[in-house]
Amino acid sequence: MDTRFIKIPLAAASLAYAIHLFTIGQVGAGVGMVLVVALLVLITLQSMRLLMAFVSLRQQKMEDARKWLGRVNPKHLWPRRRGYWYFLSGSLMMEHNMNEAERLLKEALDIGLKQDHDKAAVKLNLAVVASAKRKTKLAKALLNECKRLDAKGVLKKDIKQVEAAIRSPQQMRMRGR
Repeated sequence: MDTRFIKIPLAAASLAYAIHLFTIGQVGAGVGMVLVVALLVLITLQSMRLLMAFVSLRQQKMEDARKWLGRVNPKHLWPRRRGYWYFLSGSLMMEHNMNEAERLLKEALDIGLKQDHDKAAVKLNLAVVASAKRKTKLAKALLNECKRLDAKGVLKKDIKQVEAAIRSPQQMRMRGR
């Protein structure tokens, strides 16, 4: 379950309770609740910014994705969310610097991602990087791992495209530039 559906109502209820505390004269407790609300809102905003970066990336709006991702400080994220930050950063970096993209994607796997299909997406991107570096065996192994992790078939079309590109190395080299 997505924790936003818990955090947003919790923040709204906390805000309502803080207002109630102020109206009955419990100013100290009201200030404490306002701090709780502020913390919940900040945590939710960080998650929303990551989500907006992900949506922009899926829509191939790279500049928008970079802008949203730039608004997030990875040091302020929980470790799992930080993994997604590295995943998105690595995906965006693939256009410019394959070595840096590979480093960021591996960091995402090291930190950890919640969903298997997200891990599969990282492995798919790493397969593209490996293929661009002419490491065909590694690319095929990563694709097999990707298939295993993508039990729901979310990445089926993308996997087929990368497999075709590996069979036709000229296409992948041009893509990797």
